[in-house]
Amino acid sequence: MRAAVTVAALALALAACGSPAGEGPVVFAAASLAEVLPRIEPRAQYSFDGSSGLVDQLAAGAPADVFASADRRTMDRAVGEGLIDGEPRMFATNHLVLVVPTGNPAAVTGFDASLDGAKLVVCAPEVPCGAAAQRLAGAHRLTLRPVSEETKVTDVLGKVESGEADAGLVYATDAAASGAVEVISVPGAEADPNTYWVAVVRGAPHPDAARAFVDRLAGEWGAQLQDLGFGPPA
Repeated sequence: MRAAVTVAALALALAACGSPAGEGPVVFAAASLAEVLPRIEPRAQYSFDGSSGLVDQLAAGAPADVFASADRRTMDRAVGEGLIDGEPRMFATNHLVLVVPTGNPAAVTGFDASLDGAKLVVCAPEVPCGAAAQRLAGAHRLTLRPVSEETKVTDVLGKVESGEADAGLVYATDAAASGAVEVISVPGAEADPNTYWVAVVRGAPHPDAARAFVDRLAGEWGAQLQDLGFGPPA
């Protein structure tokens, strides 16, 4: 019942600010794109959240024209559930970094055993940034013991910025946009980035606007994304 009410409320909100003729589509996009997509295309109507949560909303009937995910696994899930029209397209990459509050009060030295005594926050495993964190931990043979697992990367960053957490794993682009954290690079992270994918949602209310958005995000807007810290498509 609660999920149904949430989707219904979202549908009403999007309908109220829906896309009139000549304006942008309704875009469901990964939280790590929240700072950049409105700058690139301010006419679209955006809903930002963890990628897996957005698929849940689409599956429950939430209206959207475009879905942009922060990894292939989540996009594949959307395809498998029949939520996507056409082939998804890769448009960017991003990698994780370790962030600590300014001054590094817990004296974290890197992606190493110094995290054992720190309050670490990461994304949940089902979220793209959480899956990336697990891959990195496996590559480093490091056991992560987070005090919390968040459903979107912006929540991880927020807990580090506020000092609620001593360290967190976030995307490099999110860290670069914050003035309240220090960044510690994670060896190997750039060699194993998350890939970002975009596609038209099946049954999109504004299919022409949706296709135009996807074409431009996977094409000419790529240079702007790279200027804002994202990597090129792998």
